[in-house]
Amino acid sequence: MPTIKVVNITPKALSGDTNLDSEPNLAVDPENPLEMVATAFTPDPMNGPLAPVYVSTDGGDTWVLNSVVPGNGALGTGDISVGFGGAGGRLYTGILNGQSGDLQILRAPDITASTPMAVLVDRSGEDQPWVVATTVAANGGSGDRVYIGSNDVAQPGGTATVDVSNDAGTGPAPAGFAPVKLDRHTGTLFDGPPVRIAAHPDGTIYVAFLSVTATGAGALITFDVVMTRDDKGGVGPNPFEDLLDSAVGDVGQRVVTGRKARFNPHQRSLGQERTGADLAVAVDPTDSNSVWIAYCDNLGGTAPTDYVLHSRHSADRGQTWAAARPDVVNGKNPSLAVNSDGLVGLVYQQLVHNQWSTVLELTADGFGTTESHVLHQAPGDVPPAGTQLPYLGDYLRMVTVGKDFYGVFAGNNTPDRANFPVGVTYQRNANFTTHQLLSSDGVTRVPPSIDPFFFHRAA
Repeated sequence: MPTIKVVNITPKALSGDTNLDSEPNLAVDPENPLEMVATAFTPDPMNGPLAPVYVSTDGGDTWVLNSVVPGNGALGTGDISVGFGGAGGRLYTGILNGQSGDLQILRAPDITASTPMAVLVDRSGEDQPWVVATTVAANGGSGDRVYIGSNDVAQPGGTATVDVSNDAGTGPAPAGFAPVKLDRHTGTLFDGPPVRIAAHPDGTIYVAFLSVTATGAGALITFDVVMTRDDKGGVGPNPFEDLLDSAVGDVGQRVVTGRKARFNPHQRSLGQERTGADLAVAVDPTDSNSVWIAYCDNLGGTAPTDYVLHSRHSADRGQTWAAARPDVVNGKNPSLAVNSDGLVGLVYQQLVHNQWSTVLELTADGFGTTESHVLHQAPGDVPPAGTQLPYLGDYLRMVTVGKDFYGVFAGNNTPDRANFPVGVTYQRNANFTTHQLLSSDGVTRVPPSIDPFFFHRAA
């Protein structure tokens, strides 16, 4: 029978932490799944020049901070995502430097070492880097093929971009990375922050983005959800042009069109969280024709009332799409992954009656039947967000290695067993009888905040 593990990854030494350590990300070394790296908006506890990542070498049971990321700022980094190559244990990281705000692509040969990560690319005017890494035969040997999605807000029109390197593992900066503009539709005003990538071992690469076609009062945007594809790993001529829209012939198939959402990075639209930039994509490792996507929008036209999570599936390489799971009202932060048996996983967060729940669902039959687990549930107004946004984050992340699902989410850290229906382990000092966090001295009370939580669904 499958087992579920949930771990609060804040180390014991940070028991006094009261930050909103939100917007988490995760990478698991496919060669050694005991080694993994998680990230969040976590500043260096010693206020040093380098921001930290969370590192586990025992399968997620225990975690330590390793400050190796350039540009520590008030939140650590502005954004950060991570991915391991398929062989060799190299970690790739995309960040918005916490001091300069620049997009940086980083590399570490050994994430357990204290050596600062090497900077391979440094560019200004970009948002929300997203890392996917694989290992392929390149340049006569074994090379890391790495994809970094980002939103290049400095360019006019379509801003969705992906940097690709065919052999990122050892070369000097920029290690082969070069940006490719994805959105070439003439009706695009700009693209939303998320650019999401799914890579298949046969070289099929899917990249999805949100193409904004109109803006309106009250931060209302109208957007299309677009899927692009490259059948040669994204490294040949004319990359990401293998999927054309069936209606107009442009590069990229419109999964849905004319969707609406309230998108303002500085306003709360769903409890204490903002909305308008939720997107996830995954490809079946057993069948590159089979691809899944999840996105969110508002219902009600120009006066939306609910934020709704939708999921779609394509069995023909992204050309046609059909509804998959029933819609999730007031759901956000979807992440999709498919394991080596073709089992599809969807994790998301949902606000119901002012309570945030984080839910993991798995299906082998297109959501005809579902294995469902509530990983966490807690009041949506504790702690108060203050001025910080995002609150939980604009995304979370789930990945697979073999049959196993691994993920990370952010949530209220009150030590209450009722908040964790599948159980939980804390590293930081906590009294589950009194539901009280305690500082490093084990006595001083600490108010609730937002922590990153790791989960593992073992086959």
